[in-house]
Amino acid sequence: MTAPEPQAVDKMTRRRALKVAAASAALPLVHIRSGRAAGKLSIGFWDHWVPSGNAVMQKQVDAWAAKNHVEVQVDFITSNGQKNILTIAAEHQARTGHDIQTFPTWEVHNNADLLEPIDDVMKRLTDKYGQVNQVCEYLAKVNGKWLAVPTSSGTQYKGPCGRISILKEKAGLDVVGMYPARDEHTAASDAWTWDAHYKAAEACAKAGMPFAIGLGQTSDSVDFAGTLFRAHGAELVDKDGNITVKSDKVRTVLEYAGNLVKVLPDDAVSYDDASNNRALISGKSPLIWNPPSAWAVARRDAPQVAADCWTFSAPTGPEGRFVPYLPYFWGVWSFSPNKTAAKELIEALLQREPVEQRCTEVLGYDVPPFTSMLDFKVWSEVEPPKGTVYNYPIRPFHRAAAHIAAMPAPPDVAVQIYNRGTMPTMLAKLKSGQSIDQVVSWASDELEGFAR
Repeated sequence: MTAPEPQAVDKMTRRRALKVAAASAALPLVHIRSGRAAGKLSIGFWDHWVPSGNAVMQKQVDAWAAKNHVEVQVDFITSNGQKNILTIAAEHQARTGHDIQTFPTWEVHNNADLLEPIDDVMKRLTDKYGQVNQVCEYLAKVNGKWLAVPTSSGTQYKGPCGRISILKEKAGLDVVGMYPARDEHTAASDAWTWDAHYKAAEACAKAGMPFAIGLGQTSDSVDFAGTLFRAHGAELVDKDGNITVKSDKVRTVLEYAGNLVKVLPDDAVSYDDASNNRALISGKSPLIWNPPSAWAVARRDAPQVAADCWTFSAPTGPEGRFVPYLPYFWGVWSFSPNKTAAKELIEALLQREPVEQRCTEVLGYDVPPFTSMLDFKVWSEVEPPKGTVYNYPIRPFHRAAAHIAAMPAPPDVAVQIYNRGTMPTMLAKLKSGQSIDQVVSWASDELEGFAR
């Protein structure tokens, strides 16, 4: 990874200015605390999609607080309307707030100037549980220092989830045979390529059940497009910040996408992150790219659909197999008056037993950052059908790697590519009838603006 230049973390970028302005308007709605005693601690956790995820987290914090004689205040902050991002920006501007804050994806880099280095905690955790993947390093290690610890809570993979019977009937795709609920590499998984993905999408579209893949600008669309580009080795900006969109590899992925977008839903360009979930749960689509939240809702509201779902790995392309990955992080503000207790609590919550308790409670949605923890029983035991999310975490026999869209571009550029939805917008323009040359020209202009 290429870290930003040391002075870059203090620079007031256009994106930061917009965020801070928005956060300032929202300040009266945000919990801001000051003047806490040394024996107090406050935490801003992500408000989990699975309500019981908050309950088990609160219980674990309360147990730690009682044992260590620390008064702990916990706030669960929703990501709806980006309130969690606004809260982070408000605390950054005010230089006061929670001691511990949850940082989604790019927010560690966005707040690097006010985060306490946390290398000591990371060293103890990795010495005990092994290393984390390169996406975590890319997003949370700045100028050689860990500024936040990757956590399990909220961290997700976003590979395919498909309807077993429909994919077999309409596309001849046996997803359970490709990825059985056991540690076994199959020849059928080798045949799961991007070409096979297109053929299956085409067959299902002809049957009136298109793959619910979005071309909008929210994260589900961005994450899908990002892994498609990466599997073909197509970078928009390289690790050194050079704009590389006018390359043969980008043209190759756009040639593939030009066919794929024709068999996606007509409203794919207007998809948000709920659109694909609704399509699966309602029975209108046989495949989405998503964490198990859609399956979990179907388990409650449409059990016949849930019982026919299977999560599996991404297709392989010319450059390999890559699965969209969105990690969350826990960081300590440099203005916290109780940094020692904050670090101790983070380390305690990332021990194997509490991580497994939380993961089990949310039906396997949360993925631990440490590979050694991917043997939790939850992924083989939850149902229906049994084993449905066994292949949700990346396992060695998948021969896959985690990826976040726009990586390996320098993070200050990559965050703009991600948040502006540059990659799915390129695909949306193909769907509207624009030529590859027109799409590449548009993207080049966009990227030039990001790099200024």
